[in-house]
Amino acid sequence: MKIYEKAPAKINLLLDVLRKREDGYHEVEMIMTMVDLADRLEMEELPRDTIIISSQVGYIPLDEKNLAFQAARLIKERYDVKQGVYIHLDKKIPVAAGLAGGSSDAAAALRGLNRLWKLQIPEEELCKLGAELGSDVPFCVTGGTAIARGRGEKLEHIANPPQCWVVLAKPPINVSTADVYGRFRANELKEHPSLSHMVEAIERGSFADICDGLGNVLEKVTLDLYPEVMQLKESMIRLGADGVLMSGSGPTVFGLVSKEAKLPRIYNGLRGFCKEVYVVRMLT
Repeated sequence: MKIYEKAPAKINLLLDVLRKREDGYHEVEMIMTMVDLADRLEMEELPRDTIIISSQVGYIPLDEKNLAFQAARLIKERYDVKQGVYIHLDKKIPVAAGLAGGSSDAAAALRGLNRLWKLQIPEEELCKLGAELGSDVPFCVTGGTAIARGRGEKLEHIANPPQCWVVLAKPPINVSTADVYGRFRANELKEHPSLSHMVEAIERGSFADICDGLGNVLEKVTLDLYPEVMQLKESMIRLGADGVLMSGSGPTVFGLVSKEAKLPRIYNGLRGFCKEVYVVRMLT
């Protein structure tokens, strides 16, 4: 028996950091939603007690460093599963991109193995398991659109934004989330994006107000470190995207676009200097 799970990418419509906590994590307020760029996991039970991961790409770890591997190990240990599993990871989401690709793979592994081994673990419990693997994993377990608080694991689901096109562009650099947070100084922040404004805009279905309310306090840190991200953002605005923001700690920049007719100009303009450009829809 084979189980298949999609692992969609996420974008942050809003990312605010309130303070650094005593445990070393940062207290955040985010609004996250998913887009139709996804990895695909194929899972098959093995008779011997082992975890094997394969992928069609050569640039991701296939051992204990892989979050899907960690998810499989966690669920096996926690629920005393003696069977092994073979996971093939069809990778489409860029790595170290601010799109939660690894976290979404881990979430898909948790959901898929719950079905494969008929464990009947409730979604809430899967989210708690996910929080042990990474801050974005609980959101990736549930999907949809949510406000994330704490270090990202406390979720409040809200309405989905109105359907639109999303252009994603990742420059040829990898950004370390830990490095960006390490350089971020919450106490020096003069202005915070408005969570209430964004929630209200989403609930009213106002595309224009959603574009106006986009905000990410980590953006300045990454833009200062990597001028090519700033170039990407400026180009996307110039080419006509309605709302433009860096996702997560970067370096991927996304543009929200309401009119399909604008897409060829934006896509072709970005492809002139950026290889990884994707045109997708929001998952709503």
